[in-house]
Amino acid sequence: MRAVGSDELMSTATRRGPQTPDRAVPAGEQYTMTDEERYEARCRRPLWVEEPARRRRLPDPVRTAAVRAVLIIAVTLIQAVIAFLCTLAGSGLAFPMVLSSVASTVLATWGVLDVWVTRQVWNQRNGVVSVPSSTARVLRRERRTARRQARAVERAQKRIRGQGGTGRLSHP
Repeated sequence: MRAVGSDELMSTATRRGPQTPDRAVPAGEQYTMTDEERYEARCRRPLWVEEPARRRRLPDPVRTAAVRAVLIIAVTLIQAVIAFLCTLAGSGLAFPMVLSSVASTVLATWGVLDVWVTRQVWNQRNGVVSVPSSTARVLRRERRTARRQARAVERAQKRIRGQGGTGRLSHP
């Protein structure tokens, strides 16, 4: 699928202008598209054009914590509004709603801190590319070395099993 931009539409319009036999377009005037041509151009245009992301996507654990925090904050705001309206109306539910709003505020604060801590932990474990002294780089190197050693041991075990005399009762 290819995107049809306004530049291409204008070039199409100017390309058709002088070649159209039934229209006399004086030199220096800009050709305007007819309603039918505008409709055709709109039909060819895609619904959206994908653009590259400006920032990298958040890691899954951080995004999960952020969604959780946003939901908690939304519920807290709704409770606060209900508590305010109940207080204005003099309802008996005002006091319990105020108490639950205070509890939700504490929970929302925890949610925001959870996002921050999760992001910090993720950066520390998986590394920040721009920091040369990243602890994650050392951890990755150690894990890579451990995997290589495990594969070497596994290959050696296979070689030893392969050398075992099949059909022999004992080894000389």
